[in-house]
Amino acid sequence: MEARDVWQAVVLRPRRYPFGGWPWRAVGYLASGVVAGAVACAVLLVLLVASLLVAGIPLLLFGGVALGGPERLRLRLVDRRPAPDPHRVPGEPGLGAWVRVRAGEGATWRELAYGLLLATVLWPLDALVLAVALGVPGALLAAPVLLAADGHETKVLKTVLVTSYPPALAAALLGALLLVALAYPLGLYAAGRGALARTLLSPSPPDGLGEVIASRARLVDAFEAERRRIERDLHDGAQHRLVALTMTLGLARLDAPPDGPLAERLARAQDEAGQVLAELRELIHGIHPQVLADYGLGPALADAADRTAVPVDTDLAGLPRLPAAVESAAYFTGREALANADRHSGASRARLAARHDGRVLVLTVEDDGRGGADPARGSGLTGLADRLAVLDGTLTVTSPPGGPTVLRVEIPCRVSSASSSPRTASSSARD
Repeated sequence: MEARDVWQAVVLRPRRYPFGGWPWRAVGYLASGVVAGAVACAVLLVLLVASLLVAGIPLLLFGGVALGGPERLRLRLVDRRPAPDPHRVPGEPGLGAWVRVRAGEGATWRELAYGLLLATVLWPLDALVLAVALGVPGALLAAPVLLAADGHETKVLKTVLVTSYPPALAAALLGALLLVALAYPLGLYAAGRGALARTLLSPSPPDGLGEVIASRARLVDAFEAERRRIERDLHDGAQHRLVALTMTLGLARLDAPPDGPLAERLARAQDEAGQVLAELRELIHGIHPQVLADYGLGPALADAADRTAVPVDTDLAGLPRLPAAVESAAYFTGREALANADRHSGASRARLAARHDGRVLVLTVEDDGRGGADPARGSGLTGLADRLAVLDGTLTVTSPPGGPTVLRVEIPCRVSSASSSPRTASSSARD
């Protein structure tokens, strides 16, 4: 089993550990911690001075938030497991909403505590561990080189005088052995250091909550599977039967007297069957469009924009393939927003944009209609907001009287494949 962190590398494969990449990763983590801690210490001193003038207090309180993101990324050096961002997405746009949400989160104060620890305690400890684990063996290994440079004598570790090469080579051999031996406590310290960072910066869900989240994800997958089964049954069963019925009615019209009442009734029945077939095809497309399954979110949203009566400008370039549940939720939210803009807003133009920054999918739909939309009064967006909540997503609607109406969706997700959608969906969908 491959080690997922430096702790497992030390415990599971102790013989291979000193000669693999984990000791170097541990050194990199601690060395970068010294740099980050020294910078944090300097910034802390500046903010403490500025706080005397009151201006530095907000910066001091939220300084941990700025530090948390880089520290979670740096944690990957000693722990391959992702460290999710514990912060919630504000329900409203703007700096004021962001400050209110962050001030009320425990994650903000844990990040502040970690920042204070890093600036005052942790980085000196990191420097001390590196000095012992690398400095002492390094000084012993350098004994032959220092003796050759001086030509007469050298002092190993500033204490032992060496005047010939045999003792110098012995010191170098001892340094090599000590370097291997000290790699173990170095790795264990780095593992503990990383565990502390993970506890404060990306804590695990409380007992039982992890299973709730997992079961919620299974419900979403089951819902999507059932949706696709219904689509397949309609496509392969009812649609084919309606096509056969339409063809049968057409053949019966050919055999009926052309000007008789039977021909007229058959023609009316064939027209009705054709309308039902068209409505069924539209229903199948609405359940789960094939373009979404085959090409991904970008082309599917571009297709939805193209089907909207209101002209829609799209900005969907570069969207990668995402988990199926995320693509489905984002697609139906975008389609419902476009339908509302088409039917209720009186808009003359709309704009649809989506982007993925590697961590969060952001979808926005904006129209220049009359505004005044309120999901709380009951609309299709209420159910979509509940569906997004299952994926830890948020839906925000800003619609002042007179417009414009802006719908914003954020869904935390990772890229499901390295390739982007095969079809680029950037440009104006309708002129």
